[in-house]
Amino acid sequence: MRIHLLRLTLASTLSIAVLTSCDTSNQDSVATSANTEANVSVEVDNATTANKTSSVVTDIDWSKVASGEPVADLSDYDYPFAIDSQNVKDYADYFNVDKATAQHSLTVGMASNEAVSKVLNQLESTYTSHELTDGETVELIVHTTPEVTASRYEYVFADDFAKGLILPIRIVPDGKKNEAMVNPHEELVE
Repeated sequence: MRIHLLRLTLASTLSIAVLTSCDTSNQDSVATSANTEANVSVEVDNATTANKTSSVVTDIDWSKVASGEPVADLSDYDYPFAIDSQNVKDYADYFNVDKATAQHSLTVGMASNEAVSKVLNQLESTYTSHELTDGETVELIVHTTPEVTASRYEYVFADDFAKGLILPIRIVPDGKKNEAMVNPHEELVE
């Protein structure tokens, strides 16, 4: 349940980030919405979307994603979660990993939005979905439309929460859409 809520929070944050980064200067119609986070509705005209396809991103410029931070020394890293905390114990039990791995993976997973936003800023309309793997190795997998070149990158966090830790990022041009992104509230209906 906690992992589902984490993914739901990540999906919501990502949706808002994508909506706020859209170029709305050529839109013919924008639906009005209440000024609440729970009720956001934007309608983008198909002509605007078609105009953007002429400048489709095919390669990620990883230099624009890079934080410039050096990689941290993990032997004496000061994680935000204590090794004996309940969060670390729960993660270790759920994913059947040792506590040190759980502590590291939990921190990297929680900090992943820093990297997600930098990658999505370049992808624009070629983005289809993303996922964050859990367990032994945390990895951000970004699914795109087929014209984007597959690639890999190791992002080094700049924010104090996970400063110097590495998040592997993989761009997969398979057009896969994550069902949770289509309707993130579907599982909440009882």
